[in-house]
Amino acid sequence: MGAPSNIVVGSHVWVEDPNVAWINGEVTRVDGPEIHVHTTDGNTVVTDTSKVFPKDTEAPLGGVDDMTKLSYLHEPGVLENLATRYKLNEIYTYTGNILIAVNPFQRLPHLYDIHMMEQYKGAPFGELSPHVFAVGDAAYRAMINEGENNSILVSGESGAGKTETTKMLMRYLAYLGGHSGVEGRTVEQQVLESNPVLEAFGNAKTVRNNNSSRFGKFVEIQFDKKGRISGAAIRTYLLERSRVCQISDPERNYHCFYLLCAAPQEDIEKYKLGSPKSFHYLNQSNCYELDGVNDGHEYLATRRAMDIIGISEEEQESIFRVVAAILHLGNINFSKGEEIDSSIIKDDDSRFHLNMTAELLRCDAQSLEDALIKRVMVTPEEVISKTLDPLNAAASRDALAKTIYSRLFDWLVDKINISIGQDPNSKSTIGVLDIYGFESFKCNSFEQFCINFTNEKLQQHFNQHVFKMEQEEYTKEEIDWSYIEFVDNQDVLDLIEKLHSTTHMHDIVGCSMFPRSTHETFAQKLYQTFKDDKRFIKPKLSQTDFTISHYAGEVTYQANQFLDKNKDYIVAEHQDLLTASKCSFVCGLFPPLPEETLKSSKFSSIGSRFKLQLQSLMETLSVTEPHYIRCVKPNNDLKPAIFENVNIIHQLRCGGVLEAIRISCAGYPTRRTFYDFLNRFGVLAPEVLKANYDDKVACQMILDKRGMQGYQIGKSKVFLRAGQMAELDARRTEVLGNAARTIQRQIQTFIARKEFVAFRKAAIQFQSHWRGKTARKLHQQLRQEAAALKIQKNVKRYIAMKSYLTLCSSAITLQAGLRAMDARKEFNFRKRTKAAINIQANWRFHQAYFYYKSLQKAVVISQCGWRCRVARRELRKLKMACCKGNRSSKRSKGQIGKACGGAYMAVTVGKTIKGSNFSLVPIFLHADLEEAKAQEIAKLEDMLREMQLQVEQANSLVIKEQEAARKAMDEAPPVIKETPVIVQDTGRVDSLTAEVERLKALLVLETQKTKEPNQVSGAEQAKNEELAKKLEAAEKKADQLQDSMQRLQEKVSDLELENQVLRTQALAISPSGKTLSARSKTTIIQRTPENGAVHNGEMMTPDHITSNPEESEAEERPHRSQTEKQQEYQDLLLKCISQDLGFSGGMPVAACLIYKCLVQWRSFEVERTSIFDHIIKAIGVAIEAQDNSDMLAYWLSNSSTLLLLIQRMLKATGAASLTPQRRRTSTSLFGRMSQGLRVSPQSAGFSFLSSRLGGSAELRQVEAKYPALLFKQQLTAILEKIYGMLRDNLKREIASVLGLCIQAPRTSRAGVAKGRSQANSAAQRALTAHWQSIVTSLDNYLKTMRANCVPPFLVRKVFTQIFLFVNVQLFNSLLLRRECCSFSNGEYVKTGLAELEQWSHDANEEFTGSAWEELRHIRQAVGFLVIHQKPKKSLKEITNDLCPVLSIQQLYRICTMYWDDKYGTQSVSSDVISSMRVMMTEGSNNAISSSFLLDDDLSIPFSVDDISKSMDQIEATDVDPPPLIRENSGFAFLLQGSSD
Repeated sequence: MGAPSNIVVGSHVWVEDPNVAWINGEVTRVDGPEIHVHTTDGNTVVTDTSKVFPKDTEAPLGGVDDMTKLSYLHEPGVLENLATRYKLNEIYTYTGNILIAVNPFQRLPHLYDIHMMEQYKGAPFGELSPHVFAVGDAAYRAMINEGENNSILVSGESGAGKTETTKMLMRYLAYLGGHSGVEGRTVEQQVLESNPVLEAFGNAKTVRNNNSSRFGKFVEIQFDKKGRISGAAIRTYLLERSRVCQISDPERNYHCFYLLCAAPQEDIEKYKLGSPKSFHYLNQSNCYELDGVNDGHEYLATRRAMDIIGISEEEQESIFRVVAAILHLGNINFSKGEEIDSSIIKDDDSRFHLNMTAELLRCDAQSLEDALIKRVMVTPEEVISKTLDPLNAAASRDALAKTIYSRLFDWLVDKINISIGQDPNSKSTIGVLDIYGFESFKCNSFEQFCINFTNEKLQQHFNQHVFKMEQEEYTKEEIDWSYIEFVDNQDVLDLIEKLHSTTHMHDIVGCSMFPRSTHETFAQKLYQTFKDDKRFIKPKLSQTDFTISHYAGEVTYQANQFLDKNKDYIVAEHQDLLTASKCSFVCGLFPPLPEETLKSSKFSSIGSRFKLQLQSLMETLSVTEPHYIRCVKPNNDLKPAIFENVNIIHQLRCGGVLEAIRISCAGYPTRRTFYDFLNRFGVLAPEVLKANYDDKVACQMILDKRGMQGYQIGKSKVFLRAGQMAELDARRTEVLGNAARTIQRQIQTFIARKEFVAFRKAAIQFQSHWRGKTARKLHQQLRQEAAALKIQKNVKRYIAMKSYLTLCSSAITLQAGLRAMDARKEFNFRKRTKAAINIQANWRFHQAYFYYKSLQKAVVISQCGWRCRVARRELRKLKMACCKGNRSSKRSKGQIGKACGGAYMAVTVGKTIKGSNFSLVPIFLHADLEEAKAQEIAKLEDMLREMQLQVEQANSLVIKEQEAARKAMDEAPPVIKETPVIVQDTGRVDSLTAEVERLKALLVLETQKTKEPNQVSGAEQAKNEELAKKLEAAEKKADQLQDSMQRLQEKVSDLELENQVLRTQALAISPSGKTLSARSKTTIIQRTPENGAVHNGEMMTPDHITSNPEESEAEERPHRSQTEKQQEYQDLLLKCISQDLGFSGGMPVAACLIYKCLVQWRSFEVERTSIFDHIIKAIGVAIEAQDNSDMLAYWLSNSSTLLLLIQRMLKATGAASLTPQRRRTSTSLFGRMSQGLRVSPQSAGFSFLSSRLGGSAELRQVEAKYPALLFKQQLTAILEKIYGMLRDNLKREIASVLGLCIQAPRTSRAGVAKGRSQANSAAQRALTAHWQSIVTSLDNYLKTMRANCVPPFLVRKVFTQIFLFVNVQLFNSLLLRRECCSFSNGEYVKTGLAELEQWSHDANEEFTGSAWEELRHIRQAVGFLVIHQKPKKSLKEITNDLCPVLSIQQLYRICTMYWDDKYGTQSVSSDVISSMRVMMTEGSNNAISSSFLLDDDLSIPFSVDDISKSMDQIEATDVDPPPLIRENSGFAFLLQGSSD
């Protein structure tokens, strides 16, 4: 964070200011180490160079979302960035992986709705805008992926928003891993429901916050192995017990006391309470009420919260009885007794409060009095009873009150944990720590000392984490970081640890136990012990204060109350009194303690207990992966849109943010990607950009050229040391200044030249007139001179030409003779030279050949000699071995022979080689080496192929498992619920009908009046128009009433059908229907050609069953044979439709085949059949392959056609012939059946119902039976499922590319600087490659659906939803990623949208419809990004003309996030931004209007009625039967239809 050393005149810097912390200005003068700065408020400041910081003049207007991206990472830069973002309602900002949350003090519901949660779910950290959800998601993903426990530390001072941030984290974690708890309440809900109780008993008003948590809270959320919440636990730390007895003005005590005083009257009378002003523990401050808070309502809300978390009425009664007892206990006063150092109850009022306390605690009043004013000391000889003086008696009273309240609070926490429930088998946890921040007030006591000790510990943990993150960043970029020094606060911790050490704590406890010890002696003890510690400072003007230099600054503590507030021992008399209470609740708060525990507790203290709790917390945090959220309060007035710089800087120091920046500055505070670095500093070395260098090499060349030392080049970034960025900016400013001066010089030259040209033009014009006159005078003379010269020229030319030709002929003759003589000399010289070269060559050849032969002979002789020596040695060995025995004689002879043979061969070969011209030994060795290398390479290639095969097999197994999981999810049967249908009253129908008749009568009357010629006037015409409107409205009401009547009739029909089915089922299971079990199965036979009647197609009744068993057996045989035939036909049909039968005349053959077979077999008219289930199962099996789009499109066409044919066939009983309105699809069985019956043949547009079907027979409608209706509903569900699968497949295919389409790919700056046409064309192709892939996917799906004759209506619906999906994804990404809201990115997306528009136009409106209109949000947003002169646009022009579809919230976010990376233009004016903010504030109460994200449509956007209306006519045309069933006699009706 050091200041730059190269400040020059004109540099923009930050200077310290006592009012606004830092103020920017421009350097006007540099005098050595002193500089003169002209600030923005008009003043001139003279300061030292080391006290100023450079200002980034090119920082984005909207700030940066991650402050590690700042060019200058220092205090003023951080402060300016936070202020800039806060003005734009961007309350979250990253510092690395640390989230800084600035409290907006207003509701921003659009930041926390379910749409925002969906966007951050699974998104990489840092990809989207900073948010508390991103931190929660990072912790959850780390827990799931790495299996480690995580923790989120939320800190900040009172009023910074820690509690709200914790609530948002809990909500998001419940969204990710929500699991139902007891009675349907989630664990997250139970934890949040406990907040009102904890806030009532643990929160209080402080100077800085009306609802400050006076305790630390660590919520540990437990997750099972599936990542779902399975339990939670709440731990609390350091409740501020002293607040119960001591408060300062204008603070308040804990809320519960004031809530109880504002309770209903019966509760007040029961507890004998009154105004808070009448109680000593409350009237120490003049603040009794909070603005905007009704304590009476809060009391009832707290009681309700207690009910929710499982605290019974009896326990609640006991809780508030204890609270009331504490209030009465505080009003007990003491006075001096008759004896020395004794005390008694002061007056009757104190006696009344004593009796009330005893009554509420259910203990004896005299025992309570003795416990307060007497102490019993047990000695080996006797028991001594001692009376306390009034001062010590009051201290005893306060100690009892603090102990009771502390025990009560601990009991509440335990009760809440029991209510929530813990999971002992949880796999991992995420802890959310809501802890108090660093505190520094005018008066700092023991509580601030403990709180700051906690923050010192957490800061050390925080520093270690930040340093670890820095190391990970450096390791990731592969740079050297070993020499970076770690900033630590261990010395402060050592000092405080000494205060908490055993020796010093005994001193404190000793001072606390003995009355003679005072705070002065305690302070003197501290001065003597820590006088040499540099972190410990003794103030000059105080004898009891001491100062500790913390990481956030120096804090002076007052030791006056240290001893009293540190007391935590349990007085034996108090313990005995409350243990003997007749109230079981009070006894439970004070269980009997063993004598050893009671003795040890006398020497305990709050400090020692707090140290153990803190140690436990740090141990918990040390085994988790931490995530940090620093909450900041922008102002002390708790109002929105106020940003106090001094207050923010103080909180950033206390929160450790500036300490983290200090750690970053110790390493490489400035980090820039290669692209950004070249974009900013490429002007320092233009020759580097013009050359074809890699970005990394180009960055290094620029830095080396400027002589930079100590920088690092990573894999993707440039890391600069502190001050190097300022130095580069200074050089850049110098280069740009020189360029500016060059431009100025050129402009001034242009202006001067322009003036000069004007003067010169006037002079030339004047001169031209004068010269014209002179020229005319000379013209005649010149003509004469020209004629004379022409004559002289011709004469002289003739003479010169003749002389030249003679001279030329002589020269040519002389040159020819000389050249011939030179050529002969050259020829003779070359001839002699060639002869000499030939002689030399032959002689050198002879010498070389003789030397080679000699060398070859010597080599052969040497080789032969060596081989002979080896052979003789081997022969000697064999002879010695031969002497050892006869057994090896033969083998030895063979070896001797081989050796001799080898020797002989060696000699022979040597002799042979002597006559050759080369040696074979090196050639053989070289061949062996080559062969070995070839074999090794072949082995490695084989191993590589085997590894590749294993990888491919593993990938295929993973893909198969994923497909199996998706199939299992899709095959899960839908849950069908039955909902009762309520028949509405028709009284309203009659009244509205009468209203229609009355209006018609009025219309007739008015019509008669208009026929009179004298009544025609403007007023009467207005009346007529009004009455016409009324009539139109009445007709609409009549249509609605008719529609309602139709629905009522349909519902009655549904009820009748349901009753009929229920009666049939009841009859089947009734005891009187035993004969039904003996009936034969339903048999379906073919229609006869003669009359088409059914011989035996209905269900047989008991009357048809004969009592003769023999006759029954005889009749069952043909039935069984006929059933087997029918089953054979069905199996053949199912086998046939399982194949791809194709299409005929635009109609799916399979659908027509199924329909005609079902009609022929009368399957729609029977009460029981299994053919429908088999057909549904066959279709389900066919669409199991979800990725096969061709198969899905095939069955989408077949199922939709078959559904419409069945709807035409079935007759809806009781349905009116009115055009039905579109209704929501019912989820119940009979509701979906009634939906299928609502459309009559006339309303569906089937004017051809009386036409021929396959022959001369007219279409015959049949009444729907239960199996047919069920089949229709199942077929509808199949149709919707296929449609959803096809749509989702296309979404998945383009979803991976959409992420690349929202942001333009960055091209190399060096490549851009070259400006080559080839590079530009390649870049253009790269820009449109992703969009072309989307267009290709859309085109392929369109071709597939058209090839499978999918109805155009369904095709339009598919592409409408796909374009809506593209609109939602692109628009939401645009709003959540600031880098996407740029001018160049708008051009990129606009180019891609043009590709989609062109495809939509080429694809034909019949198949795309209004799909292009679904992109209206992203089209208007992109259009706004690429327009120029945005500051000149008014809010009305933007909302009405440019972006009428976008909401104010969406426009505000786009305007505040916009940045121009191409031309450097500005966003809209500040007045427009202010107007938008006002409109957003006015509509902030509406959560729906506040949301700026779009939601995708996952519903099925059509019904059967919509499909039927969209198709004019459809007929089951005669189709040629497939070969599989053509030869079967059971399907002869298909051949008859085709032959006709």
